Amino acid sequence: MAARPQPSITQTKRFEEKRETILSAAAQLFNDRGIKGATFADIAGRVGLVPNSVTYYYRKKEELAAACLLRATAVFDRIAVEADAQASAELRVRRFIALHVGLLADIERGMQSPLILFNELHALPEPHLAAIYAAYTAMFRKVRRLLRGAGTESFTRDELTARAHLLLSAVHWLRLWIWRHEPAQYAGVAERLSDLVLGGIPAAHAAWQPSADESNWRLVDDAGGTVEAFLRAATRLVNEQGYEGASIAKISALLNRTKGAFYHHHANKDDLIEACFERTFSVIRRALDLSQAAGGSGWQRLRATVFALIRFQLSPEGPLLRAAATSAMPDSMHRDAVRKTLNQLTERVASEIVDGLMDSSIRPLDPGIAAQLIVAGVNATAEAWRWIPGVGSEEAVRLYGNPLVGGLLSSR
Repeated sequence: MAARPQPSITQTKRFEEKRETILSAAAQLFNDRGIKGATFADIAGRVGLVPNSVTYYYRKKEELAAACLLRATAVFDRIAVEADAQASAELRVRRFIALHVGLLADIERGMQSPLILFNELHALPEPHLAAIYAAYTAMFRKVRRLLRGAGTESFTRDELTARAHLLLSAVHWLRLWIWRHEPAQYAGVAERLSDLVLGGIPAAHAAWQPSADESNWRLVDDAGGTVEAFLRAATRLVNEQGYEGASIAKISALLNRTKGAFYHHHANKDDLIEACFERTFSVIRRALDLSQAAGGSGWQRLRATVFALIRFQLSPEGPLLRAAATSAMPDSMHRDAVRKTLNQLTERVASEIVDGLMDSSIRPLDPGIAAQLIVAGVNATAEAWRWIPGVGSEEAVRLYGNPLVGGLLSSR
């Protein structure tokens, strides 16, 4: 039998180029519509192919999504390795952030292919999930290594893990807001963000202790009701598997309820997810309102808001719906209106920071970037249990809240 002819270098190069084109188009589409919401036909249309041609490269959509996630993880891994060459933890963190910002500038200018967001990593089935999670965990360990060095020797493993999680979350979140700046200004954004991540927010003399009743703030009503139970279950499932992955059957199964029980309380899934967002926004507003009513300096109110929201994330009433859920929302759910509300609430956080700048309880910094860092950190704590099994509300405040507002390398 004649030997099978080997592909030529030209054929191999053409294959790799086309595969890269498919990965880039798929990454953008998965970001826009979610992994469950995007189809092979959508992806093929973006690259001028018929759906069957895409299956020549990737047999199933889940295989293509896994390839996109592994590709993005490899980019993050290379950035962590390059940043690790710096001489100190501070320099390594600054380099890590600068490289990520540079990557986003290249993507914005069309010099780098788009990368998939990690919003729906856990929505993929096995064996893809295991492979991606292994690669992501290996990358995470390299990020955690960036924090080693003078000043961090006394940190426990959990403390280092939480701080690495916050650092990764800060660079993930960049993609949701850095577009407000021109690419030529991205380097300055990286410097300001690094200063906040490392140096924290309060002025050196600012009071640090919480008020006596702060840990007892109630951020939701009707916590034991059926409607609340459906909202909590849907929020957890959307955070885990994205909008399309959170089916009515799965939401009902989490509560051991029938689909009929679901429809007794909600007209459809769109209405339920809208209610989840409204619940999340209501919780954030309540925290901001309570901190304002408690009074004190801008810094004291900001700290109270942040710590209250972190407590809520790990409480039986939590978590908050992650902002990334907006990426796969159908148009009928008024995606722009939801993002507008999120931006308005972020501006309220920025206002607390401005108040602290005016009364000198917060050190000189960029309030807009600081507000985005705060929202990113609070958002991250919804997944704290993944990285620190068994973590509770008060422990999360110590592990996440303190370095989020006080600086990653600070033991304050």
